[in-house]
Amino acid sequence: MSNALLVAWRSNAEKRGWGPVGRLEYDEGQYRFVYTRGARTLEGFVPFPQMDDLNEVYESSELFPLFANRLLPKSRPEYHAFLRWGGFDQDNPPDPISILGVTEGMRQTDSVEVFPCPSPDSSGCYVNKFFLHGLRWMPPAAHERITRLEAGEPLFMMADFFNPSDPQAVALRTSRADQMLIGYVPRYLAKDVWQFLSGCNTDFMKVVVERVNKDAPLQQRLLCRMNSCWPEGFRPCSDEAFLPIPAKVPLGCPA
Repeated sequence: MSNALLVAWRSNAEKRGWGPVGRLEYDEGQYRFVYTRGARTLEGFVPFPQMDDLNEVYESSELFPLFANRLLPKSRPEYHAFLRWGGFDQDNPPDPISILGVTEGMRQTDSVEVFPCPSPDSSGCYVNKFFLHGLRWMPPAAHERITRLEAGEPLFMMADFFNPSDPQAVALRTSRADQMLIGYVPRYLAKDVWQFLSGCNTDFMKVVVERVNKDAPLQQRLLCRMNSCWPEGFRPCSDEAFLPIPAKVPLGCPA
């Protein structure tokens, strides 16, 4: 798992526009946050509290409150279940960056999400774990169907061109036996999927069930794993909006 996360902000609740506005890193005992160029162009965005200078490099030995508040406190009775839902070892909890990279740091009360910028695994392939999105918009039958999924079961990607919120949305359905739509690939991964379609053999693109969390909230009910080839020339998170504003910060994220 990368020790760097991208920070996205939703610009409009009605249109659900979103875009990258920052980058969070952890390196040699220090957390570092910088704004990216998307913070200057995303309509309606204002700097986060206590981080009001877009040109500043913010550093701290402790995780910034904006992100620490998105982690479930260890004192909460459901803390160990929270780790289990994300597929983590409950006896050896990972670092906060790793947890946020899977849970996306989502809260119902604001418009911030965090996600890892993908990097190739030891075999040079694309691997990413994510929680199924959009489940709260699905009918009860989809919720029930998810409870009957099993680890390792394949899911199938479908283009959703007529999605009013996002014409590039990538939906997920169950096997050919019932072909039930159950939710969506996260928006931050959908763009990668479209690039894979033009650069990979579809036989090497797959999404499978990582684990089903019947006792979890909807946003953490189904953990999925996506595997694909890493197309030649593929450079995720390289658009202008992802680049850091401070000139002294390297353009690429640390691996």
